[in-house]
Amino acid sequence: MTDGPRQRSSTAGSAKDGAAVKESGGGVALKKEIGLVSACGIIVGNIIGSGIFVSPKGVMENASSVGVALIVWIITGIITAIGALCYAELGVTIPKSGGDYSYVKDIFGGLAGFLRLWIAVLVIYPTNQAVIALTFSNYVLQPLFPTCFPPENGLRLLAAVCLLLLTWVNCSSVRWATRVQDMFTAGKLLALALIIIMGVVQVCKGEYYWLEPANAFEPFQDYDVGLIALAFLQGSFAYGGWNFLNYVTEELVDPYGRCPAGFRRVLDPTERI
Repeated sequence: MTDGPRQRSSTAGSAKDGAAVKESGGGVALKKEIGLVSACGIIVGNIIGSGIFVSPKGVMENASSVGVALIVWIITGIITAIGALCYAELGVTIPKSGGDYSYVKDIFGGLAGFLRLWIAVLVIYPTNQAVIALTFSNYVLQPLFPTCFPPENGLRLLAAVCLLLLTWVNCSSVRWATRVQDMFTAGKLLALALIIIMGVVQVCKGEYYWLEPANAFEPFQDYDVGLIALAFLQGSFAYGGWNFLNYVTEELVDPYGRCPAGFRRVLDPTERI
């Protein structure tokens, strides 16, 4: 017997394996199947989720006035943009899939990475997905129950079915997962466009009393620091999802190819040497 890995006898198979190893740098790698449109769809689809349809109510109630609510949205948007830019730099500096887990593991060691992953898998992501699924179920079933609230068991059952279906799609094929993501992203954008258009129509009709500077900061309840903090939390929840693309960094098709030459040298760590 000879030492080393066994080789395929087929010439075509050997050529294909050699190309795969060459493309992956001599090791096992994820398939690069996520293009620019799908990558943007992942970010937009995760940010524009159930949060943007639920959080405005919490922000308005806790901010105590329209003017403060607008300030909350602006500040949380700036914080989100800063975080997204930092994550873009991390994604090209440490080009590994896994997002937070990969960065914590590489910087602080395996134990810290394991704890981060354990908390994310058992606490953070299940609760987040449960909230999204329940919100989706509520919107789907509400038209069927116009005079009352949908039954709790029906909401939970539909939410569980949605989670299981999406989990199966993501486990089955990256390509189908990105297609489903693109489809839902388009639907969310259409829904937001409809809401924005209706808002503009109301403003054109003269319904902008609370947007006037003299009335914007008129409180409908007493200001409270704790409630304003909750308003910031609600706004941050609506912007959540800006870091999800870094979980599939290795699956992006030529992430540097569309950058200008000078900007690419700034981003790509291999071109800094």
